[in-house]
Amino acid sequence: MSARAARRAAALSLTLTGVLSWVQAWGGGQPAAWDVPRAGTAPVVDGVAADPAWSDVAWRDMKHLMWGSEPAPDDFSGRYKLVWTPQALYLLAEITDDVLIDTNADPLARYWEDDALEFFLDEDASGGIHLHDYNAFAQHVSLDNQSADMGPFASEEDEAAGRAYVRTYPEMVTSAWRRAAQAPHPLTWELKITVFGDDFHDDPDRPQAKPVALAAGKVMGFMLAYCDADSPAGREHFMGDVAVEPVDGDRNRGYIDADVFGRITLVE
Repeated sequence: MSARAARRAAALSLTLTGVLSWVQAWGGGQPAAWDVPRAGTAPVVDGVAADPAWSDVAWRDMKHLMWGSEPAPDDFSGRYKLVWTPQALYLLAEITDDVLIDTNADPLARYWEDDALEFFLDEDASGGIHLHDYNAFAQHVSLDNQSADMGPFASEEDEAAGRAYVRTYPEMVTSAWRRAAQAPHPLTWELKITVFGDDFHDDPDRPQAKPVALAAGKVMGFMLAYCDADSPAGREHFMGDVAVEPVDGDRNRGYIDADVFGRITLVE
């Protein structure tokens, strides 16, 4: 190899090393972009982690503070696995939470202040703002196994008044969890996530958009977090699997901006 070629190779190596270091740093040592394997058989969503689909899948830790204070490990710790079939994503979470609380009986009222598993999904990985549209989803799955999110404003009057439209999404999320009898009594929480694109809508006079068929090579935005409340006063900790870059000190950006999501690639 010539001296010039050697210098180019060294420069390329340094560039790739820098990019890899940035990605690792963004994920806090856990890549913010990762591969999700296909399940040979879809897991049964029953809160039992006995399905063969989970056996060889790596865990992702939910260790990054997104809001509130840093919890002690016995207060909260969490990790999860993710697989796919052509019909859906499947998620298995293992959550240690010393106090389970669901203060608000109304599933649409202050749902972020109760214990909840929150997943963030951007079907086409396009990124961008999604607070009041379906460019992406930020689904709060509560202890009653219902998921809630904000959709587009119901009317121009509501938009002018700032009245958010909140609903549940039974067509999108199936949830089941169980708590272990042995200390520290972790939750095994499973989700089936039927993936919809940004053509999802709330118009009762139009047929609903069809779910997106998943295939190897598809890239999506994804992130998982947990809302941890220890009293009726509300959420105290919010922990996720991706280290979000703060904006004016605020890391709680996932429900607003899909640019902060991680990136998953579906693989065989």
